Amino acid sequence: MKKVLVLLGPTGVGKTGASILLAQELNTEIISADSMQIYCGMDIGTAKPSKKELAEVRHHMIDIIGPSESYSAGQYIGAVKKIMEGLHKKNRIPVVVGGTGLYIKAMTRGLFSGPSADLDLRDELLLMEQNSPGSLYSYLLSMDSEAAEKIQQNDIRRIVRAIEVCLKSTEKFSMLQKNFTSALPYEFIKVGLTRDRKELYRIIDERVDNMFEAGLMEEAERILRQCPDRTAMQAIGYKELKMYLDYEIDRDEAVRLIKRNTRRYAKRQFTWFKKEEDIIWIDVTGIFDSMMVFHSIKDTLMRVHREVFPGNTAVK
Repeated sequence: MKKVLVLLGPTGVGKTGASILLAQELNTEIISADSMQIYCGMDIGTAKPSKKELAEVRHHMIDIIGPSESYSAGQYIGAVKKIMEGLHKKNRIPVVVGGTGLYIKAMTRGLFSGPSADLDLRDELLLMEQNSPGSLYSYLLSMDSEAAEKIQQNDIRRIVRAIEVCLKSTEKFSMLQKNFTSALPYEFIKVGLTRDRKELYRIIDERVDNMFEAGLMEEAERILRQCPDRTAMQAIGYKELKMYLDYEIDRDEAVRLIKRNTRRYAKRQFTWFKKEEDIIWIDVTGIFDSMMVFHSIKDTLMRVHREVFPGNTAVK
C-alpha cells in the first residue's frame, strides 16, 4: 500500500518546525490536520505556520474558507484524499501534521456520514439549554439513549450534534456511528510527539504570552466583528477575548482562561490519541530545537520504517 506519514501530538509539543524539516528531507508537501487552521484570518490564535515556514514547504488545508463558514470532517477527508492521490502520483509520501484527532481518525479508521451542520437549529438548541439547563441531555436521552450514554452531560457541543443528526437524518446518531465510511486506502505511519506535562504546559503558557505580543487581541477583535457567534467562538482564544471585549472579564482573566483552556485542550488531545493504534511515540522532553526533534523522528523511523527514507540526506 502507498504510505502516508502522520506527525501528531498535542498543541505546543513541537510539531511545526520538525514537520518542515521532515517534508524537506522527503521532498514532499504537508497536509494540515488542524480543524481551526483551515480558516482565513485566524492566524495568531490558531498558531499557524509563519509566512516563512509556509514558503519553505507547500502546505495544504490551511486558509481554505472564511471564519463564518462551516466545514465538516467529511469535506476535509474528501479534499485530503485528492491531495494525497496527487502526491502519490509524483511518488511523494504525504506528511500529515496536526492535533485534531477527529481528522486523523477519519483518515485512518473512517468516519460516519451524517447530515451537514444546521446553524439555526444549533442556535435553537443552545437557547433551549440556556433557558433550561440539562434539557438537551434529557432530550437526547429520549431520542437516542445509546448515544446519550456515551456522552457526558456537560458536553453540550456533542449533545447538540447528536440531536441535530437525529432530527435531520432517518437514522439515530448511534446507528450512524456504527456505519463508518471507509478509511483512506493507505498505510499510515503514525509518529506521535510527547513531552513531560509540566514542560508542555510551561511552553503553552509562554506561547499564549507571545500570541498577545504578536497581536492576538487585534486579530480577535477583527474576527469577532465578522462572526461573533459562529465558528470563531469554537476556537480557544477567541471566545475568551469576546468575554473581555463584552466587559464580562478583565484582560488578566482572559489571559488566564486562554492558558488554562489550552492546557486542558492539550490534555484532551493526549486522551484522544491514546485511542489511536500503532502510534510510534517519541518523547522530546528537554528538546527545544526543531532540528534535534527532526533527527529524533528520522532516527526512529530509520529503525522501524527505513523504507520511508529513499537514502537522501537533504537535511544535515
